[in-house]
Amino acid sequence: MELDYSLIGKRISRRRKELGLKQSTVEEKAGIGYKYLSGIERAISIPSTEVIMRLAIALDTTPDEFLVGAVKHEEDEEKWREAAELLRGMNEKQLDMARSFLLWLSEQKS
Repeated sequence: MELDYSLIGKRISRRRKELGLKQSTVEEKAGIGYKYLSGIERAISIPSTEVIMRLAIALDTTPDEFLVGAVKHEEDEEKWREAAELLRGMNEKQLDMARSFLLWLSEQKS
């Protein structure tokens, strides 16, 4: 599965605008650098899995909304938050391994 970062950026931008938030506000809530969100929304910067999770939390949604355009139900929200917390505690090597596993998992048939 190839990720379309242009589409991901557009989805993030759309959600941010739906909530009436400025880029700087979302960057602060997500704990990401100044102007980084602008780059992501324009597909100039490629966000890591952790950044996608942080943005989902900051924009009160799930990573699915950004990655595949689908929103999970509220009962799944706690699972997403738990996953985000696990990712936050990982070092760079662990995050790379988690990303590889998630990519592999997304390619598997249900």
